[in-house]
Amino acid sequence: VLAKFSLVRARVLFSHVAVVAPPDGGQALMFRMANERTSHIVDAKVSVMLVRNEVQEGEVVRRAYDLDLSRRGSALFSHSWTAIHPIARASPLVGETAETLEGSEAEVIVNLSGFDEGLVRTVHARHVYPASRIRWNARFREIVKKLPDGRHAVDYRKFHKTVPLEEAAQDTPARKAR
Repeated sequence: VLAKFSLVRARVLFSHVAVVAPPDGGQALMFRMANERTSHIVDAKVSVMLVRNEVQEGEVVRRAYDLDLSRRGSALFSHSWTAIHPIARASPLVGETAETLEGSEAEVIVNLSGFDEGLVRTVHARHVYPASRIRWNARFREIVKKLPDGRHAVDYRKFHKTVPLEEAAQDTPARKAR
């Protein structure tokens, strides 16, 4: 009972939605995470799994597939992190659409663990993105901005915000300068 009440939460903020968009010419599933504590999470590791219903020999079975990330870990997780799963030939998301994922009751399950310097202990966080919380052909809003003194700051007010790809394409640096 004492262990249950002494459990410390990692306090990791996950974006309300995940997005599927084309970074660098391909397609990728992406979601954001942010460390809500002032202390750093050292040696942070993220694992992602797609779980969905499939029909096998007339029976519905629940299957789980690991999703590879461009970067599974971070030596120091202090602010924000966008996890990216490239939808390449070996990805279980190849050929999927919003409709097929919803039809198979798919979920993307995210697990994060690492050592919190301030708490001096290992912390864990978990989040689930059901198919209905995955936005297709959308991008996250830019959250890093350059300050007048040259430093960079993260604007967490835009952390959960997305824009359709058509609007994102119109929001180019040249257009912003006007």
